[in-house]
Amino acid sequence: MCVVEHYTYEDYKQWKGDWELIKGIPFAMAPAPMRKHQSIASEIIRYFGNEIEECLRCEVLGEMDYKVEEDTILHPDIVLICDEKYKFDIYEAEKVKYYVLVYPDDLKAKIYKLDGKKYDKQGDFTHESYTFEETLCGVSLDFERVFRRFRRR
Repeated sequence: MCVVEHYTYEDYKQWKGDWELIKGIPFAMAPAPMRKHQSIASEIIRYFGNEIEECLRCEVLGEMDYKVEEDTILHPDIVLICDEKYKFDIYEAEKVKYYVLVYPDDLKAKIYKLDGKKYDKQGDFTHESYTFEETLCGVSLDFERVFRRFRRR
């Protein structure tokens, strides 16, 4: 019989290195993302930052600990928070309105929007813009601009 230990946030705080904790099970994070991945994430953060510059109700943050429950802590690359503190199934269960997956090698993004209880795919984006309508500040993201400098390489 195999016994798997169940860890909590208190355990997680003591660990060295980068980890995620999902339902009490620790997962070692992959090595730091590649330069291109980080560069695209930075570009999206900068773009969102410009979009919400005048909006005092929203903020955009880079990678951070996101404590879902005492035994579940995730590391989203980018977080847009609007008057609330907010892996696909967990975000869906937590009612996170939008989920964006970026594929750095393909310079493509997939956007999902929570529709009731399930995510509904809004589309694949390479050159298009998308407006996140259910945000307090009506933030939009122009993927042509986000990916522009990466197409030149």
